[in-house]
Amino acid sequence: MYLNCLKPNKKSNKKKIRLGRGQGSGKGGTCGKGHKGAKSRSGYSNKLGFEGGQNPIQRRIPKFGFTNKNKKKYCCINLDVIQNLIDNKIIIDNVINKKIFVKYRLIKKNCNLIKILAGKGYFKSSITIEASKFSKKSMLYIKNAGGKCLCK
Repeated sequence: MYLNCLKPNKKSNKKKIRLGRGQGSGKGGTCGKGHKGAKSRSGYSNKLGFEGGQNPIQRRIPKFGFTNKNKKKYCCINLDVIQNLIDNKIIIDNVINKKIFVKYRLIKKNCNLIKILAGKGYFKSSITIEASKFSKKSMLYIKNAGGKCLCK
């Protein structure tokens, strides 16, 4: 056996299609690229983000700033608003929770997270308030008045 006698197995080496070698080859004339247009020209390369001359998406959208989809949105209520309702004898319960806030239109029904803020900062009622969060100052005012803060 000699190296010059070696041959590949039959049908293991496929013949390369030769483009532009006449109509009889099946790939003559336009070489399978169709007629006219950028894709038929030599040197064409499909550029990343090219949209056929239309202003591309990376140029249409703003380049800075973003909105966090997972941001928690709290409905804030000031203590002075609660105290005002207690002073006017609108709220007479010892426990104030989401139902009461919705009833007196301090928050909307679809609001799940409630935060109590100090506001103008006077509170003198000894009641229990249920909310998702409390500011440090509001917690201090409620506890000094003899009330309780319940976080859910």
